Amino acid sequence: MQRLQRALDRLALAIEKVAGVLMALITVLVVASAAGRYLFAWPLPDAFDLSRLLLAAAIAWGFASVGYRGSHIKVDLIAEVLHPKLRRWVDSFAWTVLLIFTCLLVWMMFARVESAGLSNESTMDLRLPVWPFMGLIWLGFVVSVPAILARLLIVVSGRSSLDHFDPADRPEEYAE
Repeated sequence: MQRLQRALDRLALAIEKVAGVLMALITVLVVASAAGRYLFAWPLPDAFDLSRLLLAAAIAWGFASVGYRGSHIKVDLIAEVLHPKLRRWVDSFAWTVLLIFTCLLVWMMFARVESAGLSNESTMDLRLPVWPFMGLIWLGFVVSVPAILARLLIVVSGRSSLDHFDPADRPEEYAE
């Protein structure tokens, strides 16, 4: 089980790196466009469209990380005072609802990717097809499903629960 846990942690770290690279691309794109606009009176074409599509992809990939780690904002006024076994049941129910919601989101996002591809939707300036960006967003949500399922199985089995806080430093196995 320890080996599986380490593999899942490495997968979550890889997902987080994808989201981080997407955020870095957005930053470079916005800075380059702003610099071009103010210094040379020439903004980058499609900077707005590309940055919003990449931001959506970064959020989707970040959602996958949150799906496994469970490190999002939690309001658990009732669950905090419950007996640990009952709390595990509440956590299991919550993660099951999240899994169902995410599966529906994957399905609906695939319909959006398909629609963008069939309608030849494109960006405003360069007329770049939008469906590859939508596909990247969809892929982030697809990766969320096994991540959430893994966390659900861990919670249901009682091997772990949701932490009250995130550790301030990274575990040793992530050090590079």
